[in-house]
Amino acid sequence: MITKIRAGASPPSQLSIIKLCFLFSGISVLSVRTMKQFDPTTLEIYRALYTSVAEEMGIALRRTAFSPNIKERRDYSCAVFDARGRVIAQGDHMPVHLGSMPMAVASVLKAIELRPGDVVALNDPFAGGTHLPDVTLLMPVVSSQLSVVSGKPGAKKKGSDREKRQLTTNNEPLTLFYVANRAHHADIGGATPGSMGLATDIYGEGLSIPPVRLVKNGALDEDIMRLILANVRSHSERRGDFQAQIGSLKTGATRLLEIVERRGQREAADYANHLIEYSARLMRHAIATIPDGNYEAVDALDDDGVSDAPVPIQVRISITGSRARVDFSGSAPQVAGPVNAVEAITVSAVSYVFRCLLGDDVPASAGLMQPIEVIAPKGTVVNAIHPAAVAGGNVETSQRIVDVLFKALARGLPDKIPAASQGTMNNLTIGGIDPRSGNEFSYYETVAGGMGARPDHAGLSAVHTHMTNSLNTPAEALEYAYPLRVREYRIRKGSGGKGKRRGGDGVIREIETLAEARMSLLADRRRNAPYGLHGGEDGKPGSAAIVSDGKARKIGSKGSWELTAGDRVRIETPGGGGWGKKN
Repeated sequence: MITKIRAGASPPSQLSIIKLCFLFSGISVLSVRTMKQFDPTTLEIYRALYTSVAEEMGIALRRTAFSPNIKERRDYSCAVFDARGRVIAQGDHMPVHLGSMPMAVASVLKAIELRPGDVVALNDPFAGGTHLPDVTLLMPVVSSQLSVVSGKPGAKKKGSDREKRQLTTNNEPLTLFYVANRAHHADIGGATPGSMGLATDIYGEGLSIPPVRLVKNGALDEDIMRLILANVRSHSERRGDFQAQIGSLKTGATRLLEIVERRGQREAADYANHLIEYSARLMRHAIATIPDGNYEAVDALDDDGVSDAPVPIQVRISITGSRARVDFSGSAPQVAGPVNAVEAITVSAVSYVFRCLLGDDVPASAGLMQPIEVIAPKGTVVNAIHPAAVAGGNVETSQRIVDVLFKALARGLPDKIPAASQGTMNNLTIGGIDPRSGNEFSYYETVAGGMGARPDHAGLSAVHTHMTNSLNTPAEALEYAYPLRVREYRIRKGSGGKGKRRGGDGVIREIETLAEARMSLLADRRRNAPYGLHGGEDGKPGSAAIVSDGKARKIGSKGSWELTAGDRVRIETPGGGGWGKKN
């Protein structure tokens, strides 16, 4: 079977347009009215307002989180959705989260009757999630909460009395917005610390959370929380991160209510719709600059960790006027190892690549995908079905999908598309018992590499690229939080591909464990190097080794290993491909 997402239509699981006074989830939803002509200056103000809400949600989450992965590496994302569940603004966070989050929101709205004060949790990859460590929280912002901000000194209340009376229908509050965030928890259970090991089905990867209320009527459901914490490592850290996510949602809700209180619900909703329509127009214009035709490419993952066979991903991009059709037919069937991607990941990668064709000031809204049709055959590595293992689909396969999409577009836009970046996130997890406290610890990190060279500039060295937008864990924070020591951290000189524009270099990162521990690695681009473009050379592949008693033992790119105190894990990440022939 083939799953299609038709341009301009909501996914099958999303809400249809709902008429005024129709009750869904116990909360009335306003109808979509005929839109009046918008004011460009006001549109830009609302773009900045809604984006700032998502950004402030991220700041609140980062500052209150417990785990270094969230507060130091910033492995989280936040977004604002309208009353119909369409994204209207996103923070400058993780592309792999942001492009897939709308499917999670749609899944929640289909499964749960949301009430004011509810917060729903979800990480099930087959219900709108990505992989199990990424937990999404969603909260409605409703009209009954307006009293939270009303009466503040200096507040400009633009909404009319009639409009305020319309904010309840049949004595039910109206949904104004939804706020959501997604954070990568350093452990969510499973066979290996960090929940990123070499499992062969979803059950071995950790705790799967379908859409469930984590907060009911404003109160944390301790039964649900105890159930989650009983199945994960580092209980206090997990609880702290969940509470930080909840606090982040409250921050976003407060800011949105302030906008409605000052400008009125009608204007706030109208300009949310204008932003979506504006994004769609800009994307159609960008697609129209690509010459009509079919652009094909193939790339591959090295292996799935279970067998040594490569895992090819094939794409055909068809451009017709201002519309694009992205067809992944011909890609490998889903595999036994954990590199399967669910549909949300594939759509997210497509969204990211086409978003790169636009400027920085384009609203990051649902309109971006309206002119784009994605075909991802079910049961393949780009649209896996239950119970496939998917931990690496989010972090490794997403990168390869980006690579193959850019490779195809380079045929139509040869002077705009960069060479391949490192093409892996080099996921490293280490866990065990911390001898300093006697408590469990779970360390997770992705390791930077080389950026592909661009037509006008060399690639950057030692950066996180494409579907990840995170940072390294500072050595001081890492050594304070875990029984680990950073022994070496430097640029891997000469690993970028040569060319008219040189690819960026990868890094070398060597970490020593001070206690017995179990280490897992989930990486790629160890055999198939990051490609160069237009005569540029490929970047150098990566490698990994365990150093024991001064002797290095090369290890594969996917698997788990036992470490003793004093052992070191050495990661050498790939460089980016070069662009153009060097004169």
